[in-house]
Amino acid sequence: MSKDQNIEKWSSMDTITDYLGVSRETVLQWINNRNMPAHKVGRLWKFKISEVDEWIRSGGAAEKSDSEDL
Repeated sequence: MSKDQNIEKWSSMDTITDYLGVSRETVLQWINNRNMPAHKVGRLWKFKISEVDEWIRSGGAAEKSDSEDL
């Protein structure tokens, strides 16, 4: 197996919204308010699906209670 097969490609905003089944606005809110793993490349947001999966598993996308918004 060559080392290139282990490299995960960057995903676009369109790819991540389709993958998660949420809107662009939701993803932008998660980036700004919930530390969703995303990287700005010029004007574009790019994502590693493995990082997003881990963020979701750790509760990053979970609904927050009102007391956590302080």
